[in-house]
Amino acid sequence: MKSCGLYFEDFSTGQAYATDRRTITEADHINFTTALGFFEPLFMDRSYVADKTPYKKPIVPGALTFSAAEGLTILSGILHGTGLAFLGIELKVIRPVFIGETISVKIDVVDKRETKKPDRGIVSFFQCVNNQDDEPVMEYTIRRMIRRSHV
Repeated sequence: MKSCGLYFEDFSTGQAYATDRRTITEADHINFTTALGFFEPLFMDRSYVADKTPYKKPIVPGALTFSAAEGLTILSGILHGTGLAFLGIELKVIRPVFIGETISVKIDVVDKRETKKPDRGIVSFFQCVNNQDDEPVMEYTIRRMIRRSHV
């Protein structure tokens, strides 16, 4: 299989990548929350949010922010055809994301290790999701199984 993504050998600790930007739209919010059952007033009820939360407008679910960030990561091309598996995550939400905000992701390689299987390795990335003002909204460390080039 021909790939344009980066192989295990291409990643080095300390390398950094950046994704494009993406605005979280009202359609994204409605499609995500209704398709997946996020019927929490915090996400769906503008009056509730305005009266009973510090936000004054609905926030998007953190799961939507994470999903959009992962989509941006995939669109960056670094995993295209070489990413084999999502192995785990440690995630921290820093601030809410609102409809109409634009996010991007900074990706840093923080660790890599070989496995017993010669066709793959494990790469850990620290990913910082930022809003349009370059303020962090979410951070996570994610481990991915990546194809090796010699197979």
